[in-house]
Amino acid sequence: MKKYTCTFILLVFIITSCTTPRQTQNMSTNLEMAVPDEGIITQSLFTDQEARISEENIQKILDGKYTLPQQLRVAVVNIDNGSLINRRYGYDEDYLSSCQKYLSTLITNMEGHQRVQKVSLVPDIMMSTSPGFTSIREAAVRMQADVVLVYSIRGGMYSKYKVFSADEHKAFATTQVLIMDVRTGLVPFSTVVTEDYLSKKLKDDFNGNEAEKRIQEEAVMKTLIRVCDDINLFLTK
Repeated sequence: MKKYTCTFILLVFIITSCTTPRQTQNMSTNLEMAVPDEGIITQSLFTDQEARISEENIQKILDGKYTLPQQLRVAVVNIDNGSLINRRYGYDEDYLSSCQKYLSTLITNMEGHQRVQKVSLVPDIMMSTSPGFTSIREAAVRMQADVVLVYSIRGGMYSKYKVFSADEHKAFATTQVLIMDVRTGLVPFSTVVTEDYLSKKLKDDFNGNEAEKRIQEEAVMKTLIRVCDDINLFLTK
């Protein structure tokens, strides 16, 4: 009987010795996966549909580290929703042409950067009439974008009418741009640029309205040149 007891104890010892290291290794691996590496932020800490954030997660974001992916797929969103500059002219061909020109300027600039793999425009039908961070992020996810570039262009016109000389028109424009990381919901880049442009009605301008549209477009393009320079500097860093 004593012989069988000793054999049983020896067998239990052998089984325990074989299984314990594997179990310990699995527990260690699971722990490492659950604990972030040196506080690096890799996912969103905005936990509800209104993109609010808890006090605990505020501290994690402020104390954490963030790095933009090296290779980027970019989604572009315009949040003006038809409320761009000079609404008194309506949705004519010149207005739509100007909007396309502004968009093409931003997209061409992004496509020219070495870090950018792909640039896609988010269609208006994917966005709500009053888009917020949550809806913009969800639309970018559907397009498999790493970051989303959100822009808005506003402006206006001042005119000085003269009797014996050409009328003078002064346009101003403000372009706002931000880049949001889709994975984390963080905004590592934003800029606001305002420019103006003064000119008179030219011979090539069909009428005063056409002159104002041309001058307004010049003011917007001045802001976009500065915005593109700011974006390129950010991506290079």
